Amino acid sequence: MDKRLYNINLLGLSFLFLFAAYQTIGNIEETLLKSVQNEDPSFTGDGYTSLAISYFVFAMANWISPSIVDYTGCKIAMIIGAICYTMFLVSFLWLSSFLLYLMSAVQGFGAAILWTGQGTYITLNSDSSTMSRNTGIFWALSNISMVLGNTFVSSALNNKNDFDEPTRKFIYIVLIASSVFGTLLFLLLRSPVNSDGTMNERVETIGSIQEIKNTMSLFLTKEMRLLNITFFFTGLHLSFYASVYSSSIGFTKRMGSNSKQLVGLSGILIGVGEILGGLIFSILGQKSSDNNTNSKGLSHSAVIVLGFIVNIVAYGLIFINLPNDSPFGDTTAISFIDPNQHLALFCSFLLGFGDSCFNIQLYNIIGLRYSENSAPPMALFNFMQSIAAAVSFYYSNYFGIYVQLILLMASLTMATLSFFNVDESTNKR
Repeated sequence: MDKRLYNINLLGLSFLFLFAAYQTIGNIEETLLKSVQNEDPSFTGDGYTSLAISYFVFAMANWISPSIVDYTGCKIAMIIGAICYTMFLVSFLWLSSFLLYLMSAVQGFGAAILWTGQGTYITLNSDSSTMSRNTGIFWALSNISMVLGNTFVSSALNNKNDFDEPTRKFIYIVLIASSVFGTLLFLLLRSPVNSDGTMNERVETIGSIQEIKNTMSLFLTKEMRLLNITFFFTGLHLSFYASVYSSSIGFTKRMGSNSKQLVGLSGILIGVGEILGGLIFSILGQKSSDNNTNSKGLSHSAVIVLGFIVNIVAYGLIFINLPNDSPFGDTTAISFIDPNQHLALFCSFLLGFGDSCFNIQLYNIIGLRYSENSAPPMALFNFMQSIAAAVSFYYSNYFGIYVQLILLMASLTMATLSFFNVDESTNKR
């Protein structure tokens, strides 16, 4: 196998096992902790608050993550980040509100260096002809994690109405083992190489202070200001599909007696949508990256239009299918229609596919436009995305699902228009 393609595939597998653990916990955290509170009223930990802390620290740490990645290298940075994820999962074995929130902050710090290292590593193993292919392969492989992790949770909850203590402990142990295995796989990553197999040394080593100044300067450019709007939307969308939506399905009692099991099934369908998007855009990757009017592939903007349509349809269907108070806890309230399991799971698939449309094209734009030094733009991508996710997780304790969907629709529209401007500028350049 081509050395660069080997690196991309192994990177995807490492993320697969790491995020089979983390994304699964994120998907069920709110409903799982509600079960803990029902058994132990003294426990006050909240899933949305935990995730808000995680993403807030993630956002802040992105200002120093390029310096850390520059100092340690991509591989070591990603290993450190993966260890932080594993520490967060281990904390569930000794649940307390303080430990939960502390480890959420540790995980957020690890996420910043993990994802900055990941974006840099993909860029260093790609060129203009392989960037779309490589991001598509990575996206498809890494998002198999959602299918595997949530399939496991659905099986663990088979014929059960809630997360009882033995079920919770079993889930924790299996997910921790998956996270440890994913962390170990990072040790097998090879150094980034060029197409001829030589070491890729495109990234210039510079001081930490200068790296922060460069990141701030980039943040203020016109192109990055436009991209920030799109980055921000992906964060709102991420928090919605990663936890709020699946939890809302589980809390909607009118879905049926198996509503808690639907949380895992929702995560599976989200993962299927993500994987399908990654595979499609990987196949069309080389054509898309060419941005040639004679090409049979989809341009970046065409994929974004597809993502806009898919997400709008999903938001509209969710609006009529779920009751407004479904994010807050168990509810028997009515919605515009009688809540339908099949419609809810179809929307899960749409949310995953729509997310892949936006994220893969953003990785492509960053890799093509900022190929000489991708760490700062990747850090800004992660910063805006995680700030938006933190804000979304915070207001999820106060805003019903209708307000959240309206905010998503508005930000989606602005994100799409902003991306068009940047893509047009990139094509001209």
